[in-house]
Amino acid sequence: MSGRITTLGWMMGMAGIGLATTLGGCINVSAPDKPIEINLNISVTQEVVYRLDGEAKSLIQQNPGIF
Repeated sequence: MSGRITTLGWMMGMAGIGLATTLGGCINVSAPDKPIEINLNISVTQEVVYRLDGEAKSLIQQNPGIF
């Protein structure tokens, strides 16, 4: 059974190479008539969460001009 599978794989591989060789000259690449438009709708949000210990919080409240 494995001999048939190997032979079949080899035959398919050769057929693929033949097809690629045949189609090699038929590919054309040209620029589009209109410019390509890429629409990126990106929403970036950031949330900053901070916690202060009691001593630092009271220090800031007593001296609001230090920042």
